[in-house]
Amino acid sequence: MSTRPEFFRGLVLAAATALLLNNTALAETATSRPAAGPPSVADLAEGLLDAVVNISISQNVKSDDDDAPMPQVPEGSPHQEFFDEFFKGQGGESNRPRTVNSLGSGFIIDPAGFIVTNNHVIQDADDIEINFSDGSKLKAKLVGTDTKTDLALLKVEPKKPLKAVSFGDSRKIRIGDWVMVVGNPFGLGVSVSVGVVSARGRNINAGPYDSFIQTDAAINRGNSGGPLFNMQGEVIGINTAILSQTGMSVGIGFAVPTELAMNVVNQLKEFGETRRGWLGVRIQPVTDDIAESLKMERPHGALVSGIIEGGPIAKGEIKAGDIITRFDGTDVAEIRDLMRAVGESAVGKKVDVVIIRDGKEQTVHVTLGRLEDGEHLADVQTKPNGEGAKPNEPPAAQLPATDVVLGMKLAVLDADRRKSFGIADDVDGVVVTEVQPNSAAAERRVAVGDVIVEVGQEAMDTPEDVSARVEELKSDGRRNALLMIANKTGELRFVTVRVE
Repeated sequence: MSTRPEFFRGLVLAAATALLLNNTALAETATSRPAAGPPSVADLAEGLLDAVVNISISQNVKSDDDDAPMPQVPEGSPHQEFFDEFFKGQGGESNRPRTVNSLGSGFIIDPAGFIVTNNHVIQDADDIEINFSDGSKLKAKLVGTDTKTDLALLKVEPKKPLKAVSFGDSRKIRIGDWVMVVGNPFGLGVSVSVGVVSARGRNINAGPYDSFIQTDAAINRGNSGGPLFNMQGEVIGINTAILSQTGMSVGIGFAVPTELAMNVVNQLKEFGETRRGWLGVRIQPVTDDIAESLKMERPHGALVSGIIEGGPIAKGEIKAGDIITRFDGTDVAEIRDLMRAVGESAVGKKVDVVIIRDGKEQTVHVTLGRLEDGEHLADVQTKPNGEGAKPNEPPAAQLPATDVVLGMKLAVLDADRRKSFGIADDVDGVVVTEVQPNSAAAERRVAVGDVIVEVGQEAMDTPEDVSARVEELKSDGRRNALLMIANKTGELRFVTVRVE
């Protein structure tokens, strides 16, 4: 009986020793084993490479030096052949245009031969050639382009169906998800790079519909137009731009998301052009000052600064000064949200638009027009009418003005001042005849000849109206006055001017 405790103590000691030795061996094994990286994308890439193509373009351009005299080289000079070859290739004696070649990437979306790429890859090309992974080549024709999203659709005529890839839903990707870039960097041939999604919805001021996917997967010159794949082998973006001072990847690349690209590509395929919705309004951001002047809790929405004549807004459904906060069920946090939502809507669609007018929210109903038609109307209406002060007329500043408000000398917009400043007949309000340096108005770039149409969302007819409304806003505790200002041609904008 006396030996039993010793027996059990021996068993416990042996077990503890064995466990310690086992853990030590595991630790040594883990230390000697190389660290594992992410799963290989070899199988994924192998099934997709045939759908990615190299795009070669050529463009005939006239040399800037075609009219310059050609350097004279003595006959028989040892360098004569090099001079002859160089200058004849640049136009020289034969006066032929030189050929510029460039390379980019693209991918097949239809076995029948439809290929997506960037517009800037094929822009101004005289000849487009598609190089496939098996070494074959086909001439391509341009189906259509969209400069606003930098997309283009090409078509080749293959003898047999081509390997194609499909679009995925870019809205499902998350920051940190793995992605794969396939393209033709530096014209070396198809190559693969892998990274993660660094950010979404990036605005790099490349166009009105910026909402780029940002990735740290290497994107270099020549990758433009190539696909950005998710780990299911679906295209979720079209590689478009890099942020770099050297033109080489620094880990910040941008791709057009498929949620934006798919509608554009489908329209190009069906119509050969885009057909975007159009609301027919001019808009500007709702700044902190504008939000404060309108007693908004926070700045959001898009401020309507003007209505395009001949557009969808024909019965005053929306007016200058309204703030659009929701469009067809989509919240409008900033003007970019409104531009995208309208542009992605069908032409002729009837939509509900939520606006704030005079501090109250209301819903109006609008039938959309077509943006491509509306752009011409907008350009025509913003061009100067050609009327202005003639050389033999007295300067506008010599005309007597009345009150000085917020650093501006103001006057009634009568016939003489309208003629002197060249202000269009359909512009009404109070004309600015002088802006004092370093004043509140000068800070907001109010200029002589501008017309104050509204102050604090109330129409102005005389300088006294402006003075009274500004004093009213001061008494109400406002720090800024919201001014609707028209230029000489009638184009409207909103500015906030300090009243303190």
